[in-house]
Amino acid sequence: MDDTAPPRPPDFDAPFRARLEDLFRWRRDVRRFRAEAVEDALIDELIGLAALAPSVGNSQPWRFVTVADAGRRDKVIADFEARNADALADYDGQQAKLYASLKLAGLKEAPVHLAVFADTETTAGRGLGRKTMPEMLEYSVVGAVTTLWLAARARGLGMGWVSILDPDKIAEILEVETSWKLIAYLCIGYPQEQHLDPELDRAGWQKRADVSTFVVRR
Repeated sequence: MDDTAPPRPPDFDAPFRARLEDLFRWRRDVRRFRAEAVEDALIDELIGLAALAPSVGNSQPWRFVTVADAGRRDKVIADFEARNADALADYDGQQAKLYASLKLAGLKEAPVHLAVFADTETTAGRGLGRKTMPEMLEYSVVGAVTTLWLAARARGLGMGWVSILDPDKIAEILEVETSWKLIAYLCIGYPQEQHLDPELDRAGWQKRADVSTFVVRR
C-alpha cells in the first residue's frame, strides 16, 4: 500500500446531500434557550470545527472569547438593552409596536456566550489576498461563524447572533487586544423550540424573499 497517496475524498451521496440541505434549512437564529448547561468540551469541539473554515491567505484571523464571568455578561446585557432602546426610537406607530414585541436576543437565558473577533493586524498569511480587499479578514471570520452555526445545529444546539451591541464597548468589557474587531457575539445553548421558518418571518417583520430576486445575469 502506498502511504504517500493522497486520501480519497468521501462520497457525498444523495442521502447526505439531502440531510445537508435539512441542516441549512433548520439552522435558524435561536433566541429562546433551555437552562441546561453545555459542556465545555462540546464548545471546544465547535470552535475547532469553526477553525476549519477558509481564510484569506490562510491567515486564520478568528479569535474566540468565551464569556463566563457574570459581571461581564451583565455589562453586555446592559449594552444590548441601551442599544435596543435606541434602535426602537427609530420606528413609529405599528412598526415601533411590533419591534418592541420582538425577542431579539437570548443573552439572559443562553448558557454560553461566545464573542468572535477578527485580528486585523495578524501577520499570518503575510498579507496574501488583502491588498485590494482588506475586509477579507473580517469575511474570513464570518465564514468561521457560519461553520460554527451549522456544526452547533448538527449537534442539537441552537445559536443566536446578537448584532444590537456597541462593538467598541464589547471589546472594552472583554479586555481584548486593540487590534481585534468584534464580528459576532453569539448565544449558544439547547433551544426551547424548533422552527423551520425564521422567527422574524413568523412575527410578521420580514418575509423570506424568493431567491430569484437576488440573481442578476450579465
